[in-house]
Amino acid sequence: MTDDTKKERQPGKPAEDFQERQAINSRLSRVKEKLVVLSGKGGVGKSTVAVNLAAVLTQAGKKVGLLDIDIHGPSIPKMLHLENAPVTGTETTLAPVIAHKMKIMSIGLLLQDRDDAVIWRGPMKSNAIKQFLRDVEWGELDYLIVDCPPGTGDEPMTVIQLLDRPTGAIVVTTPQALAIQDVRRSIVFCRQLQLPVVGVVENMSGFVCPKCGEHTDIFQTGGGESMARDMGVPFLGSIPIDPQVTVSGDDGQPVVQAHPHSETSKAFGRIVRSLLEPELSEEKSLEKREGDAMKIAIPVAQGMLAMHFGHSEQFALLEVDSENKKILSKEMLTPPSHEPGALPRWLSELGASVIITGGMGIRAQNLFAQNGVDVVVGAAAEDPEKVVQAYLEGELKAGANICDH
Repeated sequence: MTDDTKKERQPGKPAEDFQERQAINSRLSRVKEKLVVLSGKGGVGKSTVAVNLAAVLTQAGKKVGLLDIDIHGPSIPKMLHLENAPVTGTETTLAPVIAHKMKIMSIGLLLQDRDDAVIWRGPMKSNAIKQFLRDVEWGELDYLIVDCPPGTGDEPMTVIQLLDRPTGAIVVTTPQALAIQDVRRSIVFCRQLQLPVVGVVENMSGFVCPKCGEHTDIFQTGGGESMARDMGVPFLGSIPIDPQVTVSGDDGQPVVQAHPHSETSKAFGRIVRSLLEPELSEEKSLEKREGDAMKIAIPVAQGMLAMHFGHSEQFALLEVDSENKKILSKEMLTPPSHEPGALPRWLSELGASVIITGGMGIRAQNLFAQNGVDVVVGAAAEDPEKVVQAYLEGELKAGANICDH
């Protein structure tokens, strides 16, 4: 589908179709990135991936919408405990439900009874998806995450064709050969619709014990990564089997919020950082090259490294020669007011590429990652220059992250 088909009425096409497409494009004009979450196989945890990626993006300070277009088996309302959430609006608009700082819409929110079966053929399903795109007041969003049903049927085809230049697809698989075979078809499907594949996520990849953290390969792993390589698409990462995912889903909370320090949450964080990486400036990337001068930020309280960056009186900004392991200069700076996102943005603008602290919450870590600043936690309350020198020499002893939120 070309841009011309979106901007001009095509010969032989009904005027209503053109007007509808224009209305959808107008509604979505304030949405920057549109990501479609797909899988050729059911039961691979696609909705879990969609919900938690959306939640991590929200933690990173992004404005996020989550659209569930699984008409026959909507999962999002159940996973977020929204089965009885009221949907408001006017005769021509629908207001999305707000939960976990996300804007959410699903057919499951519009059913009178949560056990109702939706018995619709293709045209009715397509009309419902058009309504979600045209009539829902999405407003200004950084990301719209679209959770599709499994397969390559009416729903994913409709939403891909209606979205105005979608960013691409995130394809979810499990390591097993049967799932991978179906996911290959999803990638071919995307190519036939000229939808870029942002990357593949391998879900249920090994088991991480929630008590000791030991990783065990209950089933085979690595199939998703191998398939991505064979198909010539990026591999975004692996998500382990984690009982906490089921428990948090039953409790109506994304696992990345309920258990932010779990291995599963860290895996989702790495995937989101790979999505955000193109936003980082080339200048910031160059500053991190080995041998270049770089700047390291240390939060300071009473002259020593502050155990939490948010409690710091000042920041020590040290310029270093990473190749020769030398500190070139040190500057003491007073931070701006500690509003969400202010410190990561401020330090990034000052040229910092690393921050070392005693503790930092996962949301703040994501905000720093968004601004291209690496985070090192678990450092002791010592003189900033001593901390940086130990870091340069690879001898910094970092303990546990003292921040639990």
